[in-house]
Parts: sequence; C-alpha cells; structure tokens
Amino acid sequence: MSGQGEPDPVLQGFIDKWLAVQPQQRVALVFVDGARYPGHLALAALEQELLAAAYGIREPQVAAAKLQWWAEELSGAAASGGRHPLTQVLFDDERAHAIAGECWLAPVLAAMAQLEQGTAPDFPAQLRAALPLHGALAALETAWWYGADASAERAARLASLNHLLHALLRLERDAERDRLPLPMAQLARHGLSRAQLRTPGAARQQAVRAQLQDLQASWRESAALAGPLSVFRALESHHARRLAQRAVMATDALAALQAGQPRSGLDTALQAWRAARAWQRQLG
Repeated sequence: MSGQGEPDPVLQGFIDKWLAVQPQQRVALVFVDGARYPGHLALAALEQELLAAAYGIREPQVAAAKLQWWAEELSGAAASGGRHPLTQVLFDDERAHAIAGECWLAPVLAAMAQLEQGTAPDFPAQLRAALPLHGALAALETAWWYGADASAERAARLASLNHLLHALLRLERDAERDRLPLPMAQLARHGLSRAQLRTPGAARQQAVRAQLQDLQASWRESAALAGPLSVFRALESHHARRLAQRAVMATDALAALQAGQPRSGLDTALQAWRAARAWQRQLG
C-alpha cells in the first residue's frame, strides 16, 4: 500500500479479510485511499486480526498463544519496525511512534483478559465487559486518526455496541459457548435454554428484539458523548444501527440480522462522504 505500483499481495490479503467482515468499507476507501493512507487501512486490518483471535478461536489456549504473539510483536515494533506486514506498515509511519507503547499493547492485554469471560448478567454488565477491549481499540484508532489529545469516549461506546450487535448475529453458532450473546437476564425473562437459542421461536424472537432495543437506546445515548470518529468507525456504526432498526421490526429478528442490510449504494456513499468530511474538518 505504498502508493507505488500494485499493493503488496500479503498485506492486501489482511485488508481483504477486514473487508469481508465489513464490506461497506469498500465505499469508504474512495475517501481514505490506501495509497495516501496505508496506515489507516493497516490499523483497521490489525483490529480485525485481534478480534478474530479474541472471538473467533474457540480454544482459549490457542487464542491466548496467538494474542501473546501479538503482544510481543507490538511491544517491540517501535524498535524493530515489526515482523508482521501490518506492523511494518504501521511503524513505517511517524504517527505510530507518537502513540505511547501502552496504547498499542492495551487491546491485546484486554483481549487476553476476557478470553474466559462467561455470560453477562444483564445488558449494562455486558456493555461494561466489552469496553476494555473495544475501548482500547477505539483509543488506539482515535490517537492514530486524530492525535493523542482527542477523546475516544464516543468511539469506545460505539465500538462496544457494534461488537454486541455482531455477537448477536452469531447467536445460533455460539449457543454452546460460555459467553452467550444474550445476557442472563434476557434468557431468564423469556425462559430460554441454550437449545432454544438454535431454533426460531416466540421466546427467542422476544429476547433478540429486547436486546436490539437495548442496543438502540445505548446508540442514542452515545450521541452525547465526546470525541471524533474515524471514517471507518462512523460508517460501521451507521451500518449497524440501520441493520438493528430493520431487524427489530422483522417477524424473525435474528434472520433479518443474518440476512444483512439491503445494499444501498447511495446511502452508504453519502454516509462515507459525511464521515470523511467530518474527519477532514476535525483535522482543521
């Protein structure tokens, strides 16, 4: 992503993995061009790698080993320049060296600390449990895009909420995991067993809808929080809110979530343009 010739295929592979999870970000790349801002893309891809290790690996010991590798990589990258293609791109940029080492390491340590978390008792506890990891990622991202003095409060809340919505999409797949996407209060209120999470039914529909309503309320509250958003975070949050709004009205909310948001190229492009304009204004 140096801006000279074709992008490095290894690096592009990591970016493609991020885009596979968030395909709407392809529109954002019109405004955050990889040739001009290779580190912005590399940081988004790094976040996806850390989240995949934290949530996508079912064996905690395997996940811990992968995260330990990242801890060693990021703690030494300022001096060595890094071994991983993403790290090399990031630490080839002076802004990486302006960010405190603790800020680079914090997401990995938070990911390791939450590997064996169980199901949260209620939605506020679920949000608090998500905040250390997703707040640390938001702090790193905000410092990269806007400098160390910018507040990451709003970005941290939105990153946590976006994660909880994404976790809800995996409800059927993760029904046997220790940490369920629905808090215990919702399971108890609707009399849901783990087995019932795998199949459609009135109780599951009510619980998923209630979770979506809690997410929507917290998204509304986030508007009062301080801090700018990266273009990628702003577009991700807009997409998530639209998806939740559509699903909460559906006959089968979970099926609507899993089907995804109908693609509206104009709406996505407009939101990406607005986010990019806000980014450039913030930089002044």
